[in-house]
Amino acid sequence: MSIKGDTGRAMCSRRGAMKAVTLLVGAAIIGLSASGCAKIKGVVSLFKFKQANQAYQLQDYDRASKLYEETVANDPNNAIVYFYLGNSYDNLYKPGEKGKPANDALIQKAVQNYQLAVEKLDANDPVQGKIKALALQFLMAAYGSEKLDDPVKAEPVVIRLIQLDPGEPANYFQLAKLYEDAGETEAAEKVYVAAKNAKPSDVTTYVQLAGFYTRQGNFMKAIDAYEQRAGRDPNNPEGFYAVATQYWDQAYRGVGVKDTDKRSYVQKGLTAIDHTIQLKPDYVEALVYKGLLLRSQALLEKDPAKQQALIKQAESFRDQAEEIRKKKATGVGN
Repeated sequence: MSIKGDTGRAMCSRRGAMKAVTLLVGAAIIGLSASGCAKIKGVVSLFKFKQANQAYQLQDYDRASKLYEETVANDPNNAIVYFYLGNSYDNLYKPGEKGKPANDALIQKAVQNYQLAVEKLDANDPVQGKIKALALQFLMAAYGSEKLDDPVKAEPVVIRLIQLDPGEPANYFQLAKLYEDAGETEAAEKVYVAAKNAKPSDVTTYVQLAGFYTRQGNFMKAIDAYEQRAGRDPNNPEGFYAVATQYWDQAYRGVGVKDTDKRSYVQKGLTAIDHTIQLKPDYVEALVYKGLLLRSQALLEKDPAKQQALIKQAESFRDQAEEIRKKKATGVGN
């Protein structure tokens, strides 16, 4: 074996090793450079985020939106930013200028960023979960009649809100209203009932359900919901007062109601209003309705003597109500 040949192979080997080392060093330098750039961008992002939040708090939404855009440009993984960016555009949008391209573009940007927030935010994180719910709520509002007026797109958003918090009745009410406004009364009824079942301790669920049935002209289902509400909160005079007023209204204004039914409604109304007054003796409106129910009873009475006696009682309750009203106005008895 020649020395020259060995020397040549050694030199080639050293050159190859040197080349490999050079490549590794170069790669390390590039890696450090990329890492350094990422760290710089992270710092810039946090700085811009802080500035954006200050502008947002001052309600300078134009400046805030620009700074939030710079924030996500430097760090697109900061999920929370997308909500505030969307909300800044949302606040810049003017419903009164609907139809103007520049203005309409703002609500589209708001929707886009709300959607990104919903996609990126972690529902299991306490802070991010709350902001995710807010993003869904504002997204739903963006699809409302004052802005994009797109109930078809609003529906899945509200459904996601219900899935996110199944025990919150307000979300069910939003979905039910969407269906009711669209004429889907059967679907609306199911959602109102679902709201009541989701949180039966919340009396507003019964009130909302009763209101729906009233709008549909279904008195029997409406009064059943009102009576359930009163039964849920037996020490609250408001529930029994609502029952009494509904019975009076149906007896006095109901179309095509038979006298036998009117008598039944008046008696049930009197029972409810008596319980109301028992719970709150100085309830002025209840005393007024006691008089109105007695007058309705008088109209159904055939015996003139009994009729006059009922009217006299009605006047007595009217006078009581007026006396209490005067005392409250002058501060006496408070």
